[in-house]
Amino acid sequence: MMDKNFYAMLSRMRYINRWGLMRNTITENIAEHSLDVAIIAHGLAIIGNTYFGKNIDSERVAVLAMFHDTTEIITGDLPTPIKYFAPEIKNAYKDVEAFAGTQLLSTLPKELSGSYRDIILPNPDEKELWRYVKAADKLSALIKCQEEIAMGNMDFAKAKKSTEEAVRDMKMKEADYFLDNFIPAYSLTLDESVQLTT
Repeated sequence: MMDKNFYAMLSRMRYINRWGLMRNTITENIAEHSLDVAIIAHGLAIIGNTYFGKNIDSERVAVLAMFHDTTEIITGDLPTPIKYFAPEIKNAYKDVEAFAGTQLLSTLPKELSGSYRDIILPNPDEKELWRYVKAADKLSALIKCQEEIAMGNMDFAKAKKSTEEAVRDMKMKEADYFLDNFIPAYSLTLDESVQLTT
């Protein structure tokens, strides 16, 4: 039965909350986060293709983004300050993620696991596509910070500053474009958003 658990395991993403070290006004789980990242990563790829002469498979990027945190079903969400505290921790966590990915793949029938291997365990040949996922992951975190600050939760002020700097440090035109052109709208109310479109 173990090789029939994969999809049920994925459904458990909604039980893994993010931002474990922070006081949250609204909790965010990795299922919600992964959808946000997939939407943004897909958008970044389209922005790259449209404005910067790229030829990125936006649908593949979206799929990679949908699955980018699935290993956390097994590992839990390790907060960023801990994950990147020291190179030894970062490298050890990569090993843990790889092991968790292999475990997750083992919950699929062998005939299906090959279709998911390069999604769950990043393929070095798709390094450029994963760059879009990483940028989208950071942008999603930035949006979360903005939302928390807008609700008066200043616990996220430092995280917002460092996350925005991390996006800029990627030197990625698509991410900068998204930051400059789309991020401001995340601060609007629904009424303001609708009014802008009429």
